[in-house]
Amino acid sequence: MLRVLFICSRNRLRSPTAEGIFAAPDIETDSAGLASDADCVLSEEQVEWADLIFVMERQHRVKLKKSFAASLQGKRIVCLDVPDRFQYMQPELVELLPRKVGPYLRSGGSAVAILWTNCGAKKNLGLEDD
Repeated sequence: MLRVLFICSRNRLRSPTAEGIFAAPDIETDSAGLASDADCVLSEEQVEWADLIFVMERQHRVKLKKSFAASLQGKRIVCLDVPDRFQYMQPELVELLPRKVGPYLRSGGSAVAILWTNCGAKKNLGLEDD
C-alpha cells in the first residue's frame, strides 16, 4: 500500500481534490495545508505516515522543509506546480492532476488505471476504449 500525502496552503481546494481522485485500493491518500488557518493543518504524524509527498507550489516545499526537516528524512517530495486558481473538484483541476501525479505512480500500474477511471482522465486523455 502506497501512502500519498497532498499539501497546499489551506487544504480547501487543490489538496482535497487530489486526495479524493487518487484514493484507490492500493493507494492510501491524505491531505493537509501549511497555513495556520487550513481546514486540516499539516501535522508531523502525517509527514511521518507518508511514503510520497506532493506539494502544489514551490513555496510549500520550502515551508515544509523548514517546519518538518527531521520528519522528512528519506521522504520524496514532488512539487506539482499547480497554481492556486482552481475550485474544489473543478474539471480542469481533475484533468490536470493525473498528468502531474501519474508519472510518479506508474510503478503501481493498477493504481494509475483505477485513478484514471475514478477521475475521468482516461476519457480526457483519449485512452478510453470506444
